[in-house]
Amino acid sequence: MPIPVFLELVEIKAKTASILPFILGACYSWYNFHSIHPGLLVAFFLAMFIFNMSVDILDNVNDYYHAVDEKDYKQNTNIIGREHLSLKLVLGLMISMILVSVVIGVAIAYVTGWPVLVMGILCYLVGIFYSSGPRPLSSLPLGELFSGPTMGFMITLLCVYINTYQDFTWNWSTVLGVLLIALPDTLWISNLMLANNTCDLEEDEKNQRYTLSHYLGKESSVRLFVIMNVMAVLSLILAVVVGIAPWTVLLSLVVLPVIIKNVRMFSRKQVKKETFLCAVKILAIGAAAQALSYLVYILFTL
Repeated sequence: MPIPVFLELVEIKAKTASILPFILGACYSWYNFHSIHPGLLVAFFLAMFIFNMSVDILDNVNDYYHAVDEKDYKQNTNIIGREHLSLKLVLGLMISMILVSVVIGVAIAYVTGWPVLVMGILCYLVGIFYSSGPRPLSSLPLGELFSGPTMGFMITLLCVYINTYQDFTWNWSTVLGVLLIALPDTLWISNLMLANNTCDLEEDEKNQRYTLSHYLGKESSVRLFVIMNVMAVLSLILAVVVGIAPWTVLLSLVVLPVIIKNVRMFSRKQVKKETFLCAVKILAIGAAAQALSYLVYILFTL
């Protein structure tokens, strides 16, 4: 399989959604607990990244199998049909990647404790059933509810726990602190799926995929997209106000004009090839600005 085809199969361009919450979790661990375990951190990154790629392969496989639009989507749009990929090869690659990820995850849980196992199982279940089964989560009005919290919040929480397991206390204060710091990424990741579903509304309906955008309609979906972007920016500020993020995080507001510009562009037109990139840019620029503003403080206070 050519490398460019493999990278498209695993949707490498969408990996910002998992990498930036990981970086944020590491920064939060150092700022609030002054604790980092580099070896465990690298192991977690590998397990997370490999599983994320396998889930995207699974998504493409299931979309190929369940496509109602045989002529257009299955043969011309889906990468498996378009590139004439061997399903045996694709499935073998996917299963191998999942197994590698599981082995690494179990090893991390052995060192850090059972909470990693529980959180990991939840993430694996969401990842697998996101596009599998008779009623995949991605084809229901639940996709946004699961994608954002799983990737935005759970990855950050796992990263924080792995880095601080020796001191981590399971209480409302600790968990809500991680939730608040992860809220921008959580909302932006959910918005990524919302934007995708809004752009693909007609195609999804042809393939009997009734997402949140189907029930809300385009106008209300766009309104929700705007509201979640506003909440994401406000949560950045609130994290500094309550003291769980350094003042440098306010520097991330320098990208606010870019976020506003892309929100307006998507609000005017919801076309996959033209404006879906707006949601991608908002996630990439907003989440990167938050993580980098954390890093700035950490680097200058070492």
